[in-house]
Amino acid sequence: MQLIRDIAGMKKYTRDIHAAGETIALVPTMGYLHKGHQDLMRMGAGMADHLVISIFVNPAQFGENEDLDQYPRDLQRDMELAESVGVECIFFPDNAMMYPKGYSTYIQVEGISHILCGQSRPIHFRGVATIVAKLFNIISPDIAVFGQKDYQQLVIIQRMVDDLNMDVRIIGHPIVREHDGLAMSSRNKYLSASQRKDALVLHQALEYANNIFSAGTRDVKVLKQEVTHIIKGCEGCIIDYVEISDARSLEPLEVISRDKAVIALAVRVGETRLIDNMVLEA
Repeated sequence: MQLIRDIAGMKKYTRDIHAAGETIALVPTMGYLHKGHQDLMRMGAGMADHLVISIFVNPAQFGENEDLDQYPRDLQRDMELAESVGVECIFFPDNAMMYPKGYSTYIQVEGISHILCGQSRPIHFRGVATIVAKLFNIISPDIAVFGQKDYQQLVIIQRMVDDLNMDVRIIGHPIVREHDGLAMSSRNKYLSASQRKDALVLHQALEYANNIFSAGTRDVKVLKQEVTHIIKGCEGCIIDYVEISDARSLEPLEVISRDKAVIALAVRVGETRLIDNMVLEA
């Protein structure tokens, strides 16, 4: 497995692959890999001739007083986990490489970037769209795999690719959960034992919403009230948002009259902000 730190070297690596008529799958990450990342990588490996991941803690998607400096990092551990699932190359640039002095170009996907997580993190998705576009330009993947835990991010990236006519196929991988239902996340490392137990309420609330949806409830207000009530029953949890939107456009709904909707939420458990979601299908 190769570790490439510079843009020119990464471009040459992928250019040689494409010159041989072979394909590349990319899994962009911020590192501190876990089983969820590995499942994304396995999916990518099964869909292309070569598997590449990127590891870059992107400062452009962190706002003031967020956890940029504290975000967990462990390159040696990441390399071992990546190699165990068939990763052939890791792109590992530094900040100066990706955002050199004088850098001033950012991508903003209008409309859907300022709802849901974008309400409390106003620059977040501008940073996400920008770094993903840069990675696509540098690595030129044929396929890119993203986890559906970051559902809004997945929709935004797909919209960016469609709007800018990027030649890459975006694949969403279902949420990977721990045995007790907690969605896998690098930020779970921040949770104490008691906070981790509290965090289970997110999935429990989503499961309840899915159950009453399956039983016939279509009124968004009722569904949100039930989810909110369950989460507020946990003293250690503070709700950022609970929303139900069209699964494709993220348009907020009042009644679920379409074939598919997504219920998404963000909750602070102690100092840690966690997100989760569930697609509701008739």
